[in-house]
Amino acid sequence: MHLPWRRKQQESEEHTSESSLPSEQRAQSPRWSAAKNTSKTHVATAQATTQRTLQECNSNVQNRLRAKAYELGSRPIAYLVLSSFVLGSVSTLGATFVYRRYFRRLRTAEWVTPDVLQRKRWVRGVVTSVGDADNFRLYHTPGFGWRWPLRFRRVPTLSKELKEQTIHIRIAGVDAPEGSHFGRQAQPYAVEALAWLKGTIEGRIVYCQLVRRDQYSRIVSVVTLPPPFLPGWLSTGRSLALEMIRAGTGLTYEQAGAEYGKYGKDEFLKAEAESRVARRGMWKHGTVGETPAQYKRRHAQNGTDVEAQAQGTAKAEKVKEKENLREGGLRGILKRFWA
Repeated sequence: MHLPWRRKQQESEEHTSESSLPSEQRAQSPRWSAAKNTSKTHVATAQATTQRTLQECNSNVQNRLRAKAYELGSRPIAYLVLSSFVLGSVSTLGATFVYRRYFRRLRTAEWVTPDVLQRKRWVRGVVTSVGDADNFRLYHTPGFGWRWPLRFRRVPTLSKELKEQTIHIRIAGVDAPEGSHFGRQAQPYAVEALAWLKGTIEGRIVYCQLVRRDQYSRIVSVVTLPPPFLPGWLSTGRSLALEMIRAGTGLTYEQAGAEYGKYGKDEFLKAEAESRVARRGMWKHGTVGETPAQYKRRHAQNGTDVEAQAQGTAKAEKVKEKENLREGGLRGILKRFWA
């Protein structure tokens, strides 16, 4: 409710207060009003700027959070892909190494690479045939699956199945009497030595340490028989070369490049001396007329080393056969077309 007298009283009080101020203060009051308005304007501008800055900061923070969330959301997929690639590569390399080291068959002597010979790798196999009294054919049987109770792989028995599937092994450290192969007359006790070796290893498992390749492309190997009780990968059996020398079916090989394995040359010479004293095998008369090394040297000087010639002829035939196979492919078609 408005009272007229109250309004008049308020107006009179304001007039009295203004009139009661000094003249200098009444002159400065517009300045104070302008300063007040200016300060209010500055405060409002500062508030607006602050609010705008806060909004921009908030927007930047939100954008960064969204980017981080997207990065975190997509990172597991990238990590999964990278991890799968790395694990797959490592698994492939590991499986390849295990396969090459323990499960890949060395089919022929050509499969025996220089790195295998450098490591002097041990291999296990079955003797499929004995060609002479100091060499044989080995069918490599790596890994497992060749014997019961886990038998799912077999060793071929037919000649056509064994073709290009065996390694020609030369027994290291021993030199047996030469047979009548390649048109040469056999040495004394050659037949008996061959029969002894066949009866000892043919059709049976042996272990071979691959050492080097000789001039006839055979793999010179330290051969051991299977141990009687423990598996071959836990224990080493008897040396086949030493057993041959003890039985009098061979002499110690003393030519260049001779290999004796862990036994050493002295052990071989000792076994040969014992066999000679006991007159076993080729020592039944107490002496040997002509050693296998002398026999081969004599035929080489006379130009009748038919074995080397036969090996060279067989190698040439293999090369020719490969070339004929190549001729039957695209090269042969193009050659016939342009002819």
